[in-house]
Amino acid sequence: MPAVRPSTSNIILLAVLVLFSIGLLLIPTGYENELYANSVRIKVRVVSVDNSQVKQVGVTSHGHQSLVVESRNRRFSKAVWESDNLLMGKLELDTLYRPGDSALAVLSLHPDSGEVAYVSLVGPYRLDVQALLLGLFVLFLILYAGRTGLKAILSFVVSILVIWKLFVPGILRGLDPVLFAVALVAFLTAIVCFLVAGFTRKGWTAFLGSISGVVVTAILAQLFGQAFRLHGAIKPFSESLLHSGFGHLDLTALLYASIFIAASGAVMDLSMDIAAAVHEIHEKHPDISRAELVKSGMAVGRSVVGTMTTTLLFAYSSSYISLLMVFMAQNIPLANMLNLSYISADILTTLVGSFGLVTVAPLTALIAGLLYKPDRAATSGRSTASSVS
Repeated sequence: MPAVRPSTSNIILLAVLVLFSIGLLLIPTGYENELYANSVRIKVRVVSVDNSQVKQVGVTSHGHQSLVVESRNRRFSKAVWESDNLLMGKLELDTLYRPGDSALAVLSLHPDSGEVAYVSLVGPYRLDVQALLLGLFVLFLILYAGRTGLKAILSFVVSILVIWKLFVPGILRGLDPVLFAVALVAFLTAIVCFLVAGFTRKGWTAFLGSISGVVVTAILAQLFGQAFRLHGAIKPFSESLLHSGFGHLDLTALLYASIFIAASGAVMDLSMDIAAAVHEIHEKHPDISRAELVKSGMAVGRSVVGTMTTTLLFAYSSSYISLLMVFMAQNIPLANMLNLSYISADILTTLVGSFGLVTVAPLTALIAGLLYKPDRAATSGRSTASSVS
């Protein structure tokens, strides 16, 4: 059977992924709540605000605002409604509206007449700005990377759909978070690696190197997670799941899964960097020995690992900057701070992810040596046209 050319295999993969994405978009998650069947979400503009029932207590606001809002939706063109904005005294949750503000409103419709029975505001309308930012990202990615950029966008879309349509519903239904996460990460890693590099030795090197790093990270996350004695409820909103009819969930296993999922992107990035470098070296020097090829891959890995581990540190610790400031302002001892469950979880995530990066570098280099040099002899006389480059 003749080998499928890389260009043909790429076209087939792209077609399959497009159809797969459409299928994921169409299938339900199984958690569509009928409670919201008689509701519509639209954009509204705040026309007027009555703050007479708002009380300022320190930096927080209590009470409620009486609002008049106007529809910005064609179905309810120029309709005007009254609404209340309840304030809970929490800066991270409350929004004080002003005339002219745009907001996302939920219209509760009467089940028989279809008329608007009640209007509640969810928050400032951000969907248009999000769409603008996404459009700019897509535009610049295509302008810079061309067809590779289109492939990256497709892998980006597939990743989001897989997480939302498969991973989240699967975990809610009781699947093992760690095993299911490993399977989906392997699937998404294959998509990204083969979309970018094709079914070539470079693609297989990046894929196998990434999987090896993910497996190491998953094992370490469970081993040291148990030693740290961390409960998965430390993650925001995790405990609320237990009180919402999902008491069967293993939040600690979900915590372990989130650790190596968070590191899988950086692991894949490093593996692809090494695979691409080894590929270029082999293209320029096809008669290079396996030992020299592996040595070159190791050198590239050492150069990149330092910056990648720092990237993980910045990414994971940035969400706790304000908490660290509170500790410093109150003169909390360093030992108390480091022993706190939230900080310990961040330390575990950073170190386990970094360990995965350090591991994936030599493993990818060794895999590259095996794939590009299947025999130990020099291959200077071998025709590279007959092999998949």
